[in-house]
Amino acid sequence: MTDEADLASKYESLERINGISLAARNMHKRSLISLTHCLECGAEIPEKRRQAEPGCELCVECKSWQEKGGGFWP
Repeated sequence: MTDEADLASKYESLERINGISLAARNMHKRSLISLTHCLECGAEIPEKRRQAEPGCELCVECKSWQEKGGGFWP
């Protein structure tokens, strides 16, 4: 049977891996060209946002909603 220490160690390892993966994705994303329209709502993404956040895929409103834990509608 797995004890709490083993579970905690596995969880910590996963968190570390997830952090590394997220950092790698963010570095790669910075090299991408931003979309002109939001993937979620279809609104145009302003040029200033596209320049400030290379590789962005969402408008400010949708990104804010996502970061607050809001789910996207189907």
